[in-house]
Amino acid sequence: MSALALSVLLSFVSAVAYAGGAIVQEQVAVSSPGAQQYAPLRRPGWWAAVALNGLGGLLHVVALAYGPLSLVQPLGALTIVFALPMAALFVGRKAGATAWRGAIMATVGLAGLLSLVGASDAQSLDTAQRVAAALGTAGAVVALMVAARAAHRHPAVRSILLATASGVAFGMSSVFTKTVAVDWTGGVSAANLPSLAVIGVLATAGMLLSQASYRGAGLAAPLATLTVVNPVVAAAVGITMFGETFRYGTTGTALALSCGVVAAGGLILLTTERLAREHQEARAAEGSVPEPAPEAVPAGADEQPAADPAERLLAALELPEDVRMPAPGGAPDDADSAPVPLVSYAPFYGGPYVPVAVVDRRRTRVTS
Repeated sequence: MSALALSVLLSFVSAVAYAGGAIVQEQVAVSSPGAQQYAPLRRPGWWAAVALNGLGGLLHVVALAYGPLSLVQPLGALTIVFALPMAALFVGRKAGATAWRGAIMATVGLAGLLSLVGASDAQSLDTAQRVAAALGTAGAVVALMVAARAAHRHPAVRSILLATASGVAFGMSSVFTKTVAVDWTGGVSAANLPSLAVIGVLATAGMLLSQASYRGAGLAAPLATLTVVNPVVAAAVGITMFGETFRYGTTGTALALSCGVVAAGGLILLTTERLAREHQEARAAEGSVPEPAPEAVPAGADEQPAADPAERLLAALELPEDVRMPAPGGAPDDADSAPVPLVSYAPFYGGPYVPVAVVDRRRTRVTS
């Protein structure tokens, strides 16, 4: 088997391993309580997902050793394409037509974008650039996590934000990995220990954030977001900090931008598909709540309007029907009295109008 064929085979197996890990992560997220959304350490399934993702990463690195970057990186985008049928086959989670279109658009756009990234001379980052990259990555990840926490009422939006943070962490982990690999071409040095620590922190953060992104959002949207953001971030850093360029000059740059638009459109389709499903589930949940049954009306009874609260209050007090009070103007007791309503509304100590009952020529407050 040629080196190129072996590279392609390893890339396919790597994509399958990543897809399997994502499916297991999503299943663990569905069945784990909220307190364990980032690291359900007591769940064997989560450790299986960690192992699958580790296997996928190892195979990806080996594939890069046998084949060119322009071939191996686009094949990594097949993860989302493998994940959807595998989820339907193994766990019965079927994706709708919109999700399929979004996943295919995101994969095609990403593959086209990565295939246009040109090769460059091996370069590394100096100490100041590494510190700036680490701080910038930490700030971006924290900002995305805060935004995700604010969007807790919309699981789809929260998932996309967490998946984006995971993609940023994984992408920058690849950047530091490349930096260390370039440094080690001249010999292993203890000066790379801080960079190795950053790689470990970013890889761990990416894993935990990806686990949280699957909670309440399905499989397709967070996985596609992670699959696209990870290499795009790495490619953007490679262009800006490593001197990499797109192939074919201006034409290649225009094609790369078009591929980016296609990939973004796929992510939008996946997000809107999930939001529409959430809306349907919410409406179904509201419709499943039984409405209170109306009070039974005896047969033959005429429907009458509900009694006024004041009338019901008087009936409960059993007040006399004809209650009189002195006529306005301070008339004597034996003077003619004018009938007044049994209950009227009058201000109570300067406050709002409250019901009062007129009994024995005195106004007595009635509490209801």
